[in-house]
Amino acid sequence: MANQRETNSYKNQVDELTEALATARKMQEDWLNYGINFIHIYVDDADGDWLETWGDEEIFTSSLLDKIKEFLVSDDIVALRLRRHLGDRSLFEIAVNLEECWQIYSADERLTAVKHLLADDKTSDIAIFDLANSLIQKLSAVL
Repeated sequence: MANQRETNSYKNQVDELTEALATARKMQEDWLNYGINFIHIYVDDADGDWLETWGDEEIFTSSLLDKIKEFLVSDDIVALRLRRHLGDRSLFEIAVNLEECWQIYSADERLTAVKHLLADDKTSDIAIFDLANSLIQKLSAVL
């Protein structure tokens, strides 16, 4: 029975490799037939402004991080609570981690990620939940 599973696994790998080679051959054929214009077959919006806008996401991310850092050092009541809770932990590290949490699409998963970020052994789960929820609401308004 184990040999049959291994055989099926190898067969699947060979099938995937065969498909990949066929795709590569087709792409090479199209290149030979159409020249540089073959790219229009494989790339959506090849004539678009993708080259001019390359890196805009990095600018957004940078400004997002800057806004989070500004909030963390502000006199906002939630920022003050957060800094008190964090103690000696680095605000920059928290800002970077919050930026990563902000990339999570699902609101529930984002809240869970922020709760994990704020969790410690000294604070109750209810207090952590309250702080994380307040933080997300404030950041939503700021960002």
